[in-house]
Amino acid sequence: MSCPICGESTVAKFRPFCSKRCADIDLAKWLNGSYAVPSQREEDLDADVAEGETKQSRPH
Repeated sequence: MSCPICGESTVAKFRPFCSKRCADIDLAKWLNGSYAVPSQREEDLDADVAEGETKQSRPH
């Protein structure tokens, strides 16, 4: 298995990462919003549709 951040071999102590550094980089991505889990709530789906319509109506 390879580290999802840098591609090096994993270390059991930090699995699935190779080091604390890569684990911290991954955590930072979650905390700053780089990673996100898509929502299936109806309210969120409606907001996405409304946002998409607004973006499409703007001239390029």
